[in-house]
Amino acid sequence: MIKKLFIIPVLLALALSACSGGGTAPTETPAVTDTQPATAIPATTAPAITETFTPDGTAVTFTPTVGTVAPTNPPDCTNSAAFVADITIPDETNIAGGTLFTKTWRIANNGTCVWGPDYKLTHYSEERMGAPDTVSLGITYPGENLDISVNLTAPTGTGRHQANFVIKNPAGLIMNIGDDSRLWVVINVTAGGAATSTAAATATSVPAATIGAATAVRTTPAATTSGSDSGTPLCLYTIDRTKLMEVINEVNTYRAGKGLPAYTVNPRLAQAAQKHAGDMACNRLSAHTGSDGSTPQSRVTATGYAAASVSENVYTSSPPFTGQGVVNFWITDTTNASDNQNLLSTTFTEIGVGYASFNNSGYYVIVFAKP
Repeated sequence: MIKKLFIIPVLLALALSACSGGGTAPTETPAVTDTQPATAIPATTAPAITETFTPDGTAVTFTPTVGTVAPTNPPDCTNSAAFVADITIPDETNIAGGTLFTKTWRIANNGTCVWGPDYKLTHYSEERMGAPDTVSLGITYPGENLDISVNLTAPTGTGRHQANFVIKNPAGLIMNIGDDSRLWVVINVTAGGAATSTAAATATSVPAATIGAATAVRTTPAATTSGSDSGTPLCLYTIDRTKLMEVINEVNTYRAGKGLPAYTVNPRLAQAAQKHAGDMACNRLSAHTGSDGSTPQSRVTATGYAAASVSENVYTSSPPFTGQGVVNFWITDTTNASDNQNLLSTTFTEIGVGYASFNNSGYYVIVFAKP
């Protein structure tokens, strides 16, 4: 069990970006009308992820568990996504007429808003294929990927069929997805037989529990071993958003008991905290310096957050502590009074919390800042 703390004042600047659609773009493209209003994503249960790691990046399993709430988006945040992959049913897959199937797209959040259940996948044009009215997105921070699955039924008429979908923000405005605004499914309906595709061998099946749901998947590369020519392995770790909310609630409850205002959760600080938590998990670290040489202030800078001062607490334990347990540790830590001082600071006003679990160890990061 190891914990550390770091406090550094810093001045920061701003930056971020965008990218593409799914497959070969068919016909019309809806106009992107997405201008993000100031909005808080409501409390909900969005799926977290259990991810099975293999050193070569194969044999990965995703299992939904209980999730938690997203922080309030700042009024000037931007919604933007990039198409990553067709996880199931690549374009031109052959499917027997009337067959029930699940289409899953993977997209990346390359904007600055946190997505949540008020963001909806909605049928836009061409055939509906039995799609539900909407599919709520899971909580997805900037820099994270999201798998969106929808349960569909192949039409009975043979030939080529297509359905187009868009994502709408809480104001009902269409989000940009790279150079397009759509996610689509294109199938070839056959008279009978199983679904087939030239890419079928690489398609990942989706558990029934995720049908019609959205799943946040967080990945990070582990450090490359010196002298290795095998490339950078993929480390997939668990994000338990229940533990994140436990930390936030425990910290603010503790502050309330001391007559102090609650910390505001900032999505950019959460992004910086989660990046470092994942890095620690994948590289077996318990320090403020990342495997890439990053520091608390440089990680915050990379998110575009402009801070007058920054501080960070980290904690590692095996087996993992609960969120309540790690906050209690920081409160009662007699070896470093700064742990508790950060929790009760009157200088910092905002926080971001990160958590990652790997190989029965839990890695917590909490970033404190004042804009």
